[in-house]
Amino acid sequence: MFLLRFAAYTALALSVAEASNVLPLRPSLVSTGGISAGRLVPLRGGSAMKRALSHENLGAEVQGTDDTLEQRIYAKDDTDEHRSLWHDLPLFEVDIKTGKPTGFVNFVCEIPKYTRKKFEIATKEPMNPIKQDEKKGQLRSFKKGDIYFNYGCFPRTWEDPDYVHPDVGVGGDNDPLDVCEIGLRQIKTCQVRPVKVLGVLCMIDEGEADWKVIAIDKEDPWAEKLNDISDVEKLLPGTLDVVREWFRTYKVPDGKPENKFAFEEKFMDRAFCLQIMHETHRAWARLVKGSVEEEEAKKEDKPAARKFTMKRNLSVPALDAMKQVEGSLLEDEARLTEAMNKAAIG
Repeated sequence: MFLLRFAAYTALALSVAEASNVLPLRPSLVSTGGISAGRLVPLRGGSAMKRALSHENLGAEVQGTDDTLEQRIYAKDDTDEHRSLWHDLPLFEVDIKTGKPTGFVNFVCEIPKYTRKKFEIATKEPMNPIKQDEKKGQLRSFKKGDIYFNYGCFPRTWEDPDYVHPDVGVGGDNDPLDVCEIGLRQIKTCQVRPVKVLGVLCMIDEGEADWKVIAIDKEDPWAEKLNDISDVEKLLPGTLDVVREWFRTYKVPDGKPENKFAFEEKFMDRAFCLQIMHETHRAWARLVKGSVEEEEAKKEDKPAARKFTMKRNLSVPALDAMKQVEGSLLEDEARLTEAMNKAAIG
């Protein structure tokens, strides 16, 4: 029964997948630049963070040629400015007309389902474009084969290597919080979709905690029926096993051992997942504030209290973003607190 259901699920997903896997450029967002005389076109975008950014006014700009180390995919807003998908985009979806949060979370897709090129947000580069990962000058793809779900991350989150979760015993992996979107539709690289959070799996990857949030697109046909991780087990049996086994073995073709998981390999529920989101969002805010402290200390020629960017080598917003970080933290914390309270009651 599971095989029949999974086959039907996969066939429907493939039928709605489009040919191109990169978010198409809207005419207003097309750049005439690119690689010119071996140089990238200049980036346009202020150093301040734009709190009103929405997936509805985002497009993409591809700089460079496919399958090259130089290619970058930048997010651009409807004013033709480049924006960071890590820092500028709110954690929670905001209604572009009312300016109020909808309750769904913004998911940034890096790797579309049924593909294998290992795209990721470049956390160490200005404006944090998406690029294909590389190792020793070679572009990386999953040797295991195509991934079975849309894979990406949540904006304004950071898995702090210095924070050791009491139930896990190891620090974070220095990246935004990973997300596995299990819906029917193939989401394109650099596309942002509002999703419903369902649960989380904790993978231990080379001594680091690498959380994998399970979510579903709010417009997916299954979204209305799935409200917690137990619903996925009940209504889509085998789906979570596929996700876990993917992460267990995807490095084996590279000659590495199987990955391990915390919590006896269990997927934790929505309430627990929201706590992890809360922790990683606060860690992101500390990261940005720490970088601001560094810049201020440099101006005053004195040591900073903590060295974040020098230690982590990450690209974060500049000084004039400080007030917006404070405001964003308060807004998203309120949304997270509300969601956690509802999850606890439910």
